[in-house]
Amino acid sequence: MARGRQYRPAWRPDSEPRNWLVVGGRGSGKTRLGAEWVNALVRGFPPFSAGTRHMRIALVGETLGDVREVMVDGPSGIAAISRWSRPRYEPTRRRLLWDSGAVAQAFSSEDPESLRGPQFEAAWCDELAKWKNADACFDMLQFGLRLGEEPRQLVTTTPRPMPLVRRLLGDPDFMVTRMRTEENADNLAEGFLAAVRARYAGTRRARQELDGELIEDRPDALWNRAMLEAATGAHGALGRIVVAVDPPATARRTSDACGIVVAGLDDTDRAVVLEDATLAAARPQDWAARAVALYRRYEADCIVAEVNQGGDMVAAVLRTVDPAVPVKEVRASRGKWLRAEPVAALYAQGRVVHAARLPELEDEMCDFGPDGLSGGRSPDRMDALVWAIHDLLLGRAMRPRIRNLS
Repeated sequence: MARGRQYRPAWRPDSEPRNWLVVGGRGSGKTRLGAEWVNALVRGFPPFSAGTRHMRIALVGETLGDVREVMVDGPSGIAAISRWSRPRYEPTRRRLLWDSGAVAQAFSSEDPESLRGPQFEAAWCDELAKWKNADACFDMLQFGLRLGEEPRQLVTTTPRPMPLVRRLLGDPDFMVTRMRTEENADNLAEGFLAAVRARYAGTRRARQELDGELIEDRPDALWNRAMLEAATGAHGALGRIVVAVDPPATARRTSDACGIVVAGLDDTDRAVVLEDATLAAARPQDWAARAVALYRRYEADCIVAEVNQGGDMVAAVLRTVDPAVPVKEVRASRGKWLRAEPVAALYAQGRVVHAARLPELEDEMCDFGPDGLSGGRSPDRMDALVWAIHDLLLGRAMRPRIRNLS
């Protein structure tokens, strides 16, 4: 059932911004809103359209796969909600076609240059906070919104404190609507809200992912968003690679996650964080299998595993998966904050880079203060990261050999 926040009146140029920014929690109805908005513009339906049919629309997502699987073909996507004749998707040309001749073309944030040339009357940008080249892609889109009397755009996203989201929230040319997950409870699976609230209640993640709040940097955290954005980029040829594991104390469903992070050392003597493969509470065999699979995939030198919680059991479980896997056991003798401080200093010195954006890991890093994470959760991802960087930069005995990974 549709809700009032999922609608806005037909745009009135004399009194309202022409663009619309919708920030909301997971499952709050953002995708359905976007699909209905596009459908209404194409068919000239109120309240989103004042009778004018839009013929050329851009659909922009994090990847082309996201555009098709979420925005077009997903359960709340354009094709699924279309009444009467459904549009058809042409994957080879990355476009959605209606019988009226209207065309919605798919674009990925991974390729801003693909937006150079095409022109549109409207655009739907989904999950902007996840985009890989957010500023470049969004800016290139603006040059293409040049058809029709009043080109317009809709941005739907779960908020993250990134510069572009902040910019749009303060842009007078954007009307802002906020939606909470709980507002859409009637359209969600039974028990979903209770489960996520039980796990994340009182945390910054709940405020961001469920309430749709823009959570700014924690003042006393060791890392901040600007530091991590500056640390994301290209790196040199990789040498020594490790898979760091921070096992949970138990395998109960309510126990901590198993932090798993892959990192390597490049030929410029910088640590490169390659992947956050953290696994939610699971059996020891599950996290051990994932760690060993990553060891093989990255051709790593060893698995670095904290053994405070499990002692000899940690290495033993890993060797049930692969008896030959080299395991370097590490034991925490200081608190998490003291252990993480020198790693944060390496970030500030430009000695650590991330090969790609790692949102959940970055959320933990920017929420880690002297008293731990908000809400008392365990910083499993960050712990694994800290062990990896310690091994690569703070505890090495010799310079590694250099090799290239395909």
